[in-house]
Amino acid sequence: MAETAAERAHPPGRRGLGIVGAVRQAWEYPLFYGLLFLFGLMSLAWSLTAALIGPLLPRRIAGPLGRQAIRTGFRLYLGTLRACGVLRTDLSALDSLKGDDGLLICPNHPSILDAVLLISRLPDVVCIAKAPVYDNLFLGGGARMAGYIRNDAPNSLVKMAAQRVRDGHQLLIFPEGTRTERAPVNPLKGGFALIAKTAGAPVQTVFIDANTNFLGKGWPLFRKPEFPLVYTVRLGRRFDPPTDVRGLVEDVERHYRAEL
Repeated sequence: MAETAAERAHPPGRRGLGIVGAVRQAWEYPLFYGLLFLFGLMSLAWSLTAALIGPLLPRRIAGPLGRQAIRTGFRLYLGTLRACGVLRTDLSALDSLKGDDGLLICPNHPSILDAVLLISRLPDVVCIAKAPVYDNLFLGGGARMAGYIRNDAPNSLVKMAAQRVRDGHQLLIFPEGTRTERAPVNPLKGGFALIAKTAGAPVQTVFIDANTNFLGKGWPLFRKPEFPLVYTVRLGRRFDPPTDVRGLVEDVERHYRAEL
Protein backbone atom coordinates (compact mmCIF):
# COMPACT_ATOMS: atom_id res chain seq x y z
CA MET A 1 0.00 0.00 0.00
CA ALA A 2 1.38 3.39 -0.93
CA GLU A 3 2.50 5.61 1.92
CA THR A 4 0.49 8.82 2.22
CA ALA A 5 2.06 12.23 2.45
CA ALA A 6 0.83 12.53 6.06
CA GLU A 7 2.45 9.23 7.00
CA ARG A 8 5.71 10.28 5.38
CA ALA A 9 5.66 13.56 7.30
CA HIS A 10 4.68 11.96 10.62
CA PRO A 11 5.66 8.28 10.65
CA PRO A 12 4.15 6.24 13.51
CA GLY A 13 7.51 5.73 15.25
CA ARG A 14 8.25 9.44 15.25
CA ARG A 15 4.75 10.30 16.50
CA GLY A 16 5.22 7.86 19.38
CA LEU A 17 8.67 9.24 20.14
CA GLY A 18 7.28 12.76 20.11
CA ILE A 19 4.58 11.82 22.61
CA VAL A 20 7.09 10.10 24.89
CA GLY A 21 9.37 13.13 24.68
CA ALA A 22 6.51 15.50 25.48
CA VAL A 23 5.42 13.42 28.47
CA ARG A 24 9.00 13.24 29.70
CA GLN A 25 9.42 17.02 29.38
CA ALA A 26 6.15 17.57 31.22
CA TRP A 27 7.32 15.29 34.05
CA GLU A 28 10.83 16.73 34.25
CA TYR A 29 9.68 20.23 35.19
CA PRO A 30 7.76 19.32 38.38
CA LEU A 31 10.52 16.82 39.20
CA PHE A 32 13.20 19.49 38.85
CA TYR A 33 11.42 22.06 40.98
CA GLY A 34 10.42 19.41 43.50
CA LEU A 35 14.07 18.39 43.91
CA LEU A 36 15.13 22.01 44.37
CA PHE A 37 12.43 22.37 47.03
CA LEU A 38 13.68 19.19 48.71
CA PHE A 39 17.23 20.55 48.89
CA GLY A 40 15.97 23.79 50.40
CA LEU A 41 13.83 21.93 52.92
CA MET A 42 16.68 19.61 53.98
CA SER A 43 19.09 22.54 54.29
CA LEU A 44 16.66 24.64 56.32
CA ALA A 45 15.78 21.76 58.67
CA TRP A 46 19.42 21.07 59.49
CA SER A 47 20.43 24.73 59.65
CA LEU A 48 17.77 25.48 62.26
CA THR A 49 18.59 22.32 64.20
CA ALA A 50 22.33 23.06 64.15
CA ALA A 51 21.74 26.65 65.23
CA LEU A 52 19.95 25.31 68.32
CA ILE A 53 22.20 22.43 69.34
CA GLY A 54 25.58 23.67 68.07
CA PRO A 55 26.17 26.26 70.82
CA LEU A 56 25.24 23.69 73.49
CA LEU A 57 27.87 21.14 72.49
CA PRO A 58 31.63 21.21 73.12
CA ARG A 59 33.56 22.29 70.02
CA ARG A 60 35.32 18.93 69.81
CA ILE A 61 31.91 17.25 69.43
CA ALA A 62 29.97 19.91 67.52
CA GLY A 63 32.47 20.23 64.65
CA PRO A 64 32.77 16.54 63.68
CA LEU A 65 29.04 15.98 64.23
CA GLY A 66 28.15 18.99 62.09
CA ARG A 67 30.45 17.92 59.26
CA GLN A 68 29.14 14.36 59.35
CA ALA A 69 25.55 15.59 59.23
CA ILE A 70 26.24 17.78 56.19
CA ARG A 71 28.05 14.95 54.42
CA THR A 72 25.22 12.52 55.13
CA GLY A 73 22.59 15.01 53.97
CA PHE A 74 24.46 15.67 50.73
CA ARG A 75 24.88 11.92 50.10
CA LEU A 76 21.16 11.35 50.62
CA TYR A 77 20.26 14.20 48.30
CA LEU A 78 22.61 13.07 45.53
CA GLY A 79 21.29 9.54 45.95
CA THR A 80 17.76 10.86 45.43
CA LEU A 81 18.85 12.64 42.24
CA ARG A 82 20.42 9.43 40.95
CA ALA A 83 17.33 7.39 41.80
CA CYS A 84 15.18 9.87 39.86
CA GLY A 85 17.44 9.57 36.81
CA VAL A 86 18.46 13.22 37.06
CA LEU A 87 22.12 12.68 37.96
CA ARG A 88 25.04 10.40 37.12
CA THR A 89 28.33 10.73 38.96
CA ASP A 90 31.71 9.09 39.32
CA LEU A 91 33.31 10.44 42.48
CA SER A 92 35.35 7.32 43.27
CA ALA A 93 38.70 9.06 42.67
CA LEU A 94 38.18 10.95 45.95
CA ASP A 95 38.25 7.73 47.95
CA SER A 96 42.04 7.58 47.67
CA LEU A 97 42.26 10.84 49.67
CA LYS A 98 40.69 9.32 52.78
CA GLY A 99 43.27 9.28 55.54
CA ASP A 100 45.49 11.92 53.88
CA ASP A 101 45.47 14.41 56.73
CA GLY A 102 46.84 17.95 56.65
CA LEU A 103 46.06 18.50 52.97
CA LEU A 104 44.58 21.27 50.81
CA ILE A 105 42.08 19.95 48.26
CA CYS A 106 41.87 22.38 45.36
CA PRO A 107 39.27 21.73 42.63
CA ASN A 108 38.16 23.79 39.67
CA HIS A 109 34.75 25.40 40.17
CA PRO A 110 32.29 25.05 37.29
CA SER A 111 29.08 24.92 39.39
CA ILE A 112 27.41 25.58 42.75
CA LEU A 113 27.04 21.79 42.96
CA ASP A 114 30.82 21.28 43.24
CA ALA A 115 30.93 21.60 47.02
CA VAL A 116 27.95 19.25 47.40
CA LEU A 117 29.64 16.61 45.23
CA LEU A 118 32.99 16.77 47.02
CA ILE A 119 31.74 17.07 50.60
CA SER A 120 29.46 14.07 50.05
CA ARG A 121 32.52 11.87 49.44
CA LEU A 122 35.10 13.30 51.87
CA PRO A 123 34.62 12.13 55.47
CA ASP A 124 35.70 15.13 57.56
CA VAL A 125 36.65 17.97 55.24
CA VAL A 126 36.64 21.60 56.41
CA CYS A 127 35.48 24.28 53.96
CA ILE A 128 35.87 28.00 53.51
CA ALA A 129 32.42 29.58 53.28
CA LYS A 130 31.59 33.05 52.01
CA ALA A 131 29.95 35.43 54.47
CA PRO A 132 26.53 35.21 52.72
CA VAL A 133 26.55 31.45 53.35
CA TYR A 134 27.31 31.98 57.05
CA ASP A 135 24.44 34.48 57.31
CA ASN A 136 22.02 32.40 55.20
CA LEU A 137 18.95 30.99 56.96
CA PHE A 138 19.17 27.77 54.92
CA LEU A 139 22.91 27.11 55.34
CA GLY A 140 24.35 29.27 58.10
CA GLY A 141 23.50 27.16 61.14
CA GLY A 142 25.05 24.06 59.60
CA ALA A 143 28.17 25.92 58.43
CA ARG A 144 28.79 27.40 61.87
CA MET A 145 28.33 24.10 63.71
CA ALA A 146 30.60 22.30 61.24
CA GLY A 147 33.38 24.78 61.97
CA TYR A 148 33.59 26.04 58.39
CA ILE A 149 35.81 29.10 58.04
CA ARG A 150 34.15 32.42 57.27
CA ASN A 151 35.71 34.16 54.28
CA ASP A 152 35.47 37.84 55.06
CA ALA A 153 38.80 38.81 56.70
CA PRO A 154 41.83 37.67 54.64
CA ASN A 155 44.41 37.75 57.45
CA SER A 156 42.37 35.81 59.98
CA LEU A 157 41.15 33.48 57.21
CA VAL A 158 44.70 32.42 56.35
CA LYS A 159 45.65 31.91 60.02
CA MET A 160 42.51 29.91 60.84
CA ALA A 161 42.69 27.79 57.70
CA ALA A 162 46.39 27.04 58.19
CA GLN A 163 45.75 26.03 61.80
CA ARG A 164 42.98 23.62 60.74
CA VAL A 165 45.35 22.01 58.25
CA ARG A 166 48.15 21.76 60.85
CA ASP A 167 45.63 20.10 63.14
CA GLY A 168 45.27 17.36 60.55
CA HIS A 169 42.14 18.41 58.69
CA GLN A 170 41.66 18.38 54.95
CA LEU A 171 40.75 21.86 53.70
CA LEU A 172 38.50 22.26 50.64
CA ILE A 173 39.23 25.53 48.85
CA PHE A 174 38.48 26.67 45.30
CA PRO A 175 41.57 28.48 43.98
CA GLU A 176 39.52 30.40 41.38
CA GLY A 177 37.72 32.16 44.23
CA THR A 178 34.41 32.00 42.37
CA ARG A 179 32.73 29.84 39.75
CA THR A 180 34.48 29.62 36.40
CA GLU A 181 33.52 32.57 34.20
CA ARG A 182 35.58 31.68 31.13
CA ALA A 183 36.62 28.12 30.34
CA PRO A 184 38.74 26.32 31.16
CA VAL A 185 39.56 28.19 34.38
CA ASN A 186 39.65 31.68 35.88
CA PRO A 187 43.00 33.20 36.84
CA LEU A 188 43.77 31.67 40.24
CA LYS A 189 43.79 33.66 43.47
CA GLY A 190 46.76 33.41 45.80
CA GLY A 191 44.93 32.55 49.03
CA PHE A 192 45.24 28.79 48.69
CA ALA A 193 48.99 29.03 48.12
CA LEU A 194 49.47 31.35 51.10
CA ILE A 195 47.53 28.91 53.32
CA ALA A 196 49.62 26.01 52.02
CA LYS A 197 52.86 27.88 52.74
CA THR A 198 51.73 28.98 56.22
CA ALA A 199 50.61 25.44 57.11
CA GLY A 200 53.54 23.72 55.38
CA ALA A 201 50.98 21.51 53.62
CA PRO A 202 50.76 19.92 50.15
CA VAL A 203 48.14 20.92 47.58
CA GLN A 204 46.07 18.23 45.86
CA THR A 205 44.50 19.40 42.60
CA VAL A 206 41.11 17.95 41.64
CA PHE A 207 39.30 18.23 38.32
CA ILE A 208 35.51 18.26 37.97
CA ASP A 209 34.27 17.42 34.47
CA ALA A 210 30.59 17.97 33.59
CA ASN A 211 28.31 17.66 30.58
CA THR A 212 26.43 20.82 31.52
CA ASN A 213 26.86 24.41 32.70
CA PHE A 214 24.01 23.93 35.20
CA LEU A 215 24.34 26.41 38.10
CA GLY A 216 27.53 27.76 36.61
CA LYS A 217 28.25 31.47 36.52
CA GLY A 218 25.22 33.26 35.11
CA TRP A 219 22.89 30.22 35.20
CA PRO A 220 19.57 31.18 36.90
CA LEU A 221 18.66 28.90 39.80
CA PHE A 222 15.25 27.97 38.39
CA ARG A 223 16.32 27.36 34.79
CA LYS A 224 15.91 23.63 34.12
CA PRO A 225 18.88 21.88 32.46
CA GLU A 226 18.81 18.84 30.19
CA PHE A 227 18.91 15.59 32.13
CA PRO A 228 20.80 13.57 33.13
CA LEU A 229 23.49 15.75 34.65
CA VAL A 230 26.82 13.91 34.46
CA TYR A 231 29.76 14.75 36.75
CA THR A 232 33.11 13.01 36.93
CA VAL A 233 35.87 13.82 39.41
CA ARG A 234 39.52 12.95 38.79
CA LEU A 235 42.68 13.70 40.72
CA GLY A 236 45.43 15.86 39.34
CA ARG A 237 48.97 16.46 40.50
CA ARG A 238 49.82 16.86 44.18
CA PHE A 239 52.14 19.83 44.77
CA ASP A 240 54.64 19.87 47.62
CA PRO A 241 54.37 22.49 50.38
CA PRO A 242 55.48 25.73 48.73
CA THR A 243 58.18 28.19 49.62
CA ASP A 244 57.18 30.57 46.81
CA VAL A 245 53.49 31.56 46.84
CA ARG A 246 53.47 33.20 43.41
CA GLY A 247 55.34 30.29 41.89
CA LEU A 248 52.81 27.78 43.22
CA VAL A 249 49.89 29.80 41.88
CA GLU A 250 51.48 29.89 38.43
CA ASP A 251 52.33 26.18 38.48
CA VAL A 252 48.85 25.13 39.59
CA GLU A 253 47.16 27.38 37.02
CA ARG A 254 49.29 25.90 34.23
CA HIS A 255 48.34 22.42 35.43
CA TYR A 256 44.63 23.34 35.43
CA ARG A 257 44.80 24.73 31.91
CA ALA A 258 46.66 21.68 30.62
CA GLU A 259 44.21 19.21 32.16
CA LEU A 260 40.83 20.89 31.65
